[in-house]
Amino acid sequence: MSLAYKALFLDRDGVINVDHGYVHKIQDFTFHDRLFELLRLFIKNRYKIFIVTNQSGIGRGYYSLDDFKRLTTWMLKAFEQENITIEEVKFCHHAPELHCNCRKPATGMIDDILKKYNIDLEASYMIGDKQSDIDLAHNAQIGHTIAIGERVIDNATHHFKSISECYAFFSSSSFSFRV
Repeated sequence: MSLAYKALFLDRDGVINVDHGYVHKIQDFTFHDRLFELLRLFIKNRYKIFIVTNQSGIGRGYYSLDDFKRLTTWMLKAFEQENITIEEVKFCHHAPELHCNCRKPATGMIDDILKKYNIDLEASYMIGDKQSDIDLAHNAQIGHTIAIGERVIDNATHHFKSISECYAFFSSSSFSFRV
């Protein structure tokens, strides 16, 4: 069996971009400050990057699957221009009341990724801005969790007010990634 990869799993709205609520238009999408630097730091330390995002706006009829795909294509090109490879974007388009197995905190999106990639979950990280992101990480047995923002989120390994603060911590000389 091949050597397991370390992974960084990211929520989208509130982590990658400023969450204005049901973001689906390019003109409403703003990357968080220092996000690119943070992701390059993880890549330098041999982490593969994945996005796992609930997009219930599709299921609720606020925007279409095509709107989501158009924005995702644009976002991935922006990452590519910054020399950042996103391995996969997994999303749940269901409304919460459907109780599907892919909507966070259920593990369906992570389970799908694990079918294709040999990932060392214990050495991996999940960054989210909601309790459901951190609960997903615990449910999937992801070793490290990072909560972003002002919300009170239980059981996160780290809690930072912003992506910039998160980057400052992980890029400091007092922190070192596990080999």
